[in-house]
Amino acid sequence: MSVLKTVTGKRPKLIGTDLDGTIVAHYGFISERTKIAFTAAYEAGIHIYFVTGRPIRWMVEIKENFNFGIGICGNGAMLYDFINQKVLEEWLFSVKDQLETVKRLREVIPPVTFALEIDGDFHREKHYTPRWDVGFDYEGVDKIEEAITKPALKLLARCINGEYTSDEMLILASKALDGIATVTHSNSTDSLLEISADGVSKGATLSKIAARHGLTGEDCVTFGDNPNDFSMLSWASRSWAMEDGHPDLMKYAKFQTDAHQEDGVAKVIERLLELPE
Repeated sequence: MSVLKTVTGKRPKLIGTDLDGTIVAHYGFISERTKIAFTAAYEAGIHIYFVTGRPIRWMVEIKENFNFGIGICGNGAMLYDFINQKVLEEWLFSVKDQLETVKRLREVIPPVTFALEIDGDFHREKHYTPRWDVGFDYEGVDKIEEAITKPALKLLARCINGEYTSDEMLILASKALDGIATVTHSNSTDSLLEISADGVSKGATLSKIAARHGLTGEDCVTFGDNPNDFSMLSWASRSWAMEDGHPDLMKYAKFQTDAHQEDGVAKVIERLLELPE
C-alpha cells in the first residue's frame, strides 16, 4: 500500500514523532521538506511533541531547526521546553531500582557495562565506551554503583565488544527486570539498552500529556523507527513506522511510510493537513 493511501480520517490534533532515524538522519541532518511540513502543522494549530531517547544536551540541535514544539526526552522520563531550555516535569528512576537493575543485569548479561544520565550529566564506568558523548565524562568510575546517588533519567547498559545484539539483550533484560524497570533500545546494531523507571515509556508519557489537552489516541498520530517507539506507535490510532526501521515495527504501528532519507514523515504530514478538521 502506498504511503498516500494510508492517510485518511480527520486532521490530527497532536503529532508525536521520534527524532533519530525518523526525522533526523543519522548524521544529524533534518531536511527542508520535513521542517516545512512540521511548521505547517504547527501553524494549523496541531500540538507538536518531539519524543526521543535523547538527553537534554542533545536537544540544542532541535532548537536550531524548530522554534516551536515541546520535547519528551529520555524515552518518556522528562517533559522539556527545549526552546527556553527548561525542564517542566520528570518521571525518574529511583536509586533503589537503579541498583537492583544493575545487580540483575550483571547476572544475566555478564559482559555488560553501564552509564547513567542524571541531572543533565553523563556518568560511565571506565570500561563503558561512549559513542556519542566521547570526552563528556573523562574519567569514569570503576563500578556504576558509585555514581548512583539520586534518581536518574535513565540507565544505559552496553556490551562493548558486541557479545550480544541489542535485541538479544532486550529479551534477557525484559525478563530479568519485569516489575523493576522499563527496558528498550533505539539501535539494533549497537549492543545498547536504555532503561527507565518501571512504567515510563514514550507512549505512557505522550498519552498523559495528550490527556491534558483533552485528547486521546484517536486524536493523535505518531511516527517512529525502533523499539523505544513501540509504545507510542501502539497507543495512537494512526501511527506510521519508518520503512527502514526495526523489523518488528509493524507489530505496533498501523501503517508504514518511506525511510527518513526519503522524507517519509513529511509526506504523511502533508497529506494529514489536507484532511478535514
